[in-house]
Amino acid sequence: MHADDPLNLLTDVAPPIHVSTTFRYTSDHAQLRPFRTSDRPDTDFPYQDAVEHCYSRLTTHSTSRLEAILESLLHNPCITYASGLAAIHALLVHVNPKTVSIGDGYHGSHGVLGLHTRLSGLKVLDLDCDASELQSGDPIMLETPINPTGKALSIEHFAQKAHSRGAYLMVDSTFAPPPLQDPFKHGADIVMHSGTKYIGGHSDLLCGVLSIRKDLAQGKDNEPGWLARLLQDRVFLGSVMGGLEGWLGVRSVRTLELRVLRQSESADRLVDALSGALTGATVGTGLSQSDVEIIKKVVKEVQHASLQTEDMKSWLRKQMPNGFGPVFAISLNSEELARRLPSKLHLFHHATSLGGVESLIEWRTMTDGTVSRDLLRVSVGIEDYRDLLDDLLQGFRVLVEELKL
Repeated sequence: MHADDPLNLLTDVAPPIHVSTTFRYTSDHAQLRPFRTSDRPDTDFPYQDAVEHCYSRLTTHSTSRLEAILESLLHNPCITYASGLAAIHALLVHVNPKTVSIGDGYHGSHGVLGLHTRLSGLKVLDLDCDASELQSGDPIMLETPINPTGKALSIEHFAQKAHSRGAYLMVDSTFAPPPLQDPFKHGADIVMHSGTKYIGGHSDLLCGVLSIRKDLAQGKDNEPGWLARLLQDRVFLGSVMGGLEGWLGVRSVRTLELRVLRQSESADRLVDALSGALTGATVGTGLSQSDVEIIKKVVKEVQHASLQTEDMKSWLRKQMPNGFGPVFAISLNSEELARRLPSKLHLFHHATSLGGVESLIEWRTMTDGTVSRDLLRVSVGIEDYRDLLDDLLQGFRVLVEELKL
C-alpha cells in the first residue's frame, strides 16, 4: 500500500493518471546533464531514478510506481514490460543462451523460443533433460503451476539442477502470484509474471514483469548488473508499458493479496467438490447424491496442485503455503461435452486469459492446439464459490438432459 509513497509528487491520495509521452527538462540549466555513451549501460541512461522522467519509452510516473510496489512484493528489483511474452523475449535477448530447457506450459513461451531458434539456432531441450546438456549461463524455464492444468513442480529441484551447471533458473510464477508462492525462497534466479493476469486482476491491461535476484540485478566488481542492461535493452526493444497501463497496474496491485487468497480458496473448494464426486470423498463438499451422479456423467478428471497428495508430504506445501492457485482444469467425458458446457453457464465467461475478478472458463483448444479437446481451463474469480459450484452443477444437468446421458 505504501511502497510507492516516496514517488508522490502531488497531494492526491489516489495516484493521478499520467499519459504524456514526453516531459520537460529542468529549468535550472546548471542541472542539465548531457547524454552519455559508454560500454557501461548503467551510465548511458541518466533517467533511471524513477523521479526525473524524460521520455515514456524510458520511464513514466506510473510504471515507476508499479515497479516500486512490485519490488516490495517480490523482494527483488523488478522491471515491467508491455506483456508477459515481451518480458520473456527481453530475458532471452539479455542472456543470449545457446540452449534452453523448458517443459509443458504456456504455448506462447514456446512461440518466443521458436523465434530465437529461427534467428540464432537456439537449441530447446525438455525440462527433464540431463543436467550435462546444460552449459554455464543457460536458463531452465520452469512454469509452476503449469498452464492450463494448475499442476505444480518443485522449484528447489530445478534450482539445484540449474546451479549444478552454472545455469540460471527462471520461474514463470504467473499462476501463483504473491502471496501464494515466492520462487526466490526456493532457488530461483529470475521470476517472470504475466502481469496481465493477477497483478492486473481486472481483465483490462497487458503487462509483463521480470524480477531479478538482487546480486544479479545490481552487479559486482564494477560490472553493470542485469537491471541496468535490461533497462537499456527495453528502450530499444520498444516493449515499455504505456502510462495508462502502468496506472491500471498500480490501481490493481493494491488488492492483489485480497483477490488472490479469495480466488485460490474458492478454487480449492471447487476442486474438492468435483474431484470428491469422482473419488467418493464428498464429506464437507455439500454435494447431494444426485449432484455426485450428475458430475460423474460429465466430468472425467480434475487437475490442480491441491490434488498432488504425495508431493504435499515432501515439497509442495512448503512451496505454496497459502494456497494452490485459482486455476484448474477439468477433462470431460467427451469433446462434445467440453465444447457445449461453457455456453450453458451463467457466471463463467467463456473467454481466454485468466486472473480477473470474474470467473472464466475456456474450451482450451480454442487458443492452444497442444491440449486435449476434452479439456476446459477454469479461472476462478471473486464470486462466492457456492454460486460458482451451483452454476457448474446446473450446466452439467443441462448437458445430461440435452444429450440423454
